[in-house]
Amino acid sequence: MGETHLARRRRLAALVAGSDADALLVTRLVNVRYLTGLDSSRAALLVPAEGPAVLATDSRYAGTAERVCPELPIVVGRLVTESLTARAAADGHRRLGFEAHDLTVEHHTTLAGQAEAELIPLGRLVEELRLVKDEEEIALLREACAITDRAFATVLPEIRAGVTERAVAIALERAMVDFGAERPAFESIVASGPNGAVPHHRPSGRELQPGDLVTMDFGALYGGYHADMTRTVAIGEPAGWQRDVYDLVHRAQRAGIGAAVPGAETKAVDAAARDVIKDAGHGGDFGHGLGHGVGLEIHEAPLMGYDKTGKLRDRVPITAEPGVYLTGRGGVRIEDTLVVRPGGPELLTTTTKDLLVL
Repeated sequence: MGETHLARRRRLAALVAGSDADALLVTRLVNVRYLTGLDSSRAALLVPAEGPAVLATDSRYAGTAERVCPELPIVVGRLVTESLTARAAADGHRRLGFEAHDLTVEHHTTLAGQAEAELIPLGRLVEELRLVKDEEEIALLREACAITDRAFATVLPEIRAGVTERAVAIALERAMVDFGAERPAFESIVASGPNGAVPHHRPSGRELQPGDLVTMDFGALYGGYHADMTRTVAIGEPAGWQRDVYDLVHRAQRAGIGAAVPGAETKAVDAAARDVIKDAGHGGDFGHGLGHGVGLEIHEAPLMGYDKTGKLRDRVPITAEPGVYLTGRGGVRIEDTLVVRPGGPELLTTTTKDLLVL
C-alpha cells in the first residue's frame, strides 16, 4: 500500500498548505499508521506543506519501519516528537502544526520550551481524511465483517441454557481468531436475561436460562480494521413482550439504515430510527446514539445521535445499532456495519436479523 500511503500524505500536505502552518507534527499513533502503514507504540510523522514527510520511531520498530516505509526518511530515537520538532526547525519550518487533541498539556509545554518553531494547533486534519474510506480499506472491513459472521454461525449451536455468558464470549473470540482475525476488535459483550438491560454489560458467570434474550455484541479485527455486529437471540420460545420489543428494534434499525444515504444529516439518520422507538412508547429506553463510524478505530467519526452534527458521505462505514433496554427484564440490540453508498447502503455484516429461537 506504499502508493496509497503516499497519496494520503499528499492530501494531508495540501490541507497543511491551506493552513497557517508550514508543516504538521502527527503524533496520534493511529494517524501515523494511516499515513505510513507503521503500526507501533512509539512513532510520529512530520508532514510539511511541501517536500517529503519524515518518520520517527524508536529502535524497537526501526527495522519494521524500514521495511514498511522504505520511501520515507526515518529518525530513530525514543524522543520522537522532540526529534521531529528539531527536524522541522532545521528544515526551515517556522510554524509547526500539531494535533491538539492528542498532545498533552505537559508535552506541549516541553516542546514549546525547546522548539524554535511556533506551535500551531491544526485540529483533526488526519481524521477528516480518514472519514471517507478508499476501496482497499473497505475490502479489509468487509473481510473483518465476514469473519465476524462466520464466527457467529460457528458458535450458534453452543448457545444454550446452562452455558455462561463468559463461555459464549470466549467461544466467539476464539472462533474469530480461528477464522483469521488478528484479535477481537473490542471487548465482546454477552448479556443474558436481565443483564441485557445494560448496554455495555461485561460477560459474567451467569448461566443462560430458558426464557432469556441474549444480546451479543462483538467483532473481528482484520488488517487493522474493526468489525462491529450485535445480534439478540432467544433461549426457548420468547414471551410476547420479547417478540414485540425485538420486532420494534428491528423496524427501527431498518428505518435508520434506509436513511443512511450520502448527504443525510447524522442527526436525521438517528431520528429515523429513534422516532420508531419513541412512537412505540419506548423513547426513554433507548439512551445511546444510533451508531458511529468504524475503521482503524472501533469508534470513529461520524457519530450519529440526537445531539450530533454532520453529514454522511459516500464510502463512509458506519454502524446502525438501535436498542431497547428494560431494567430488570432484559433488552434487545441489533447492529450491523455498513458502508454508505449512493445507490443504498452496502451491508458488511450479513447474519440474519430474524429472531433466532435456540
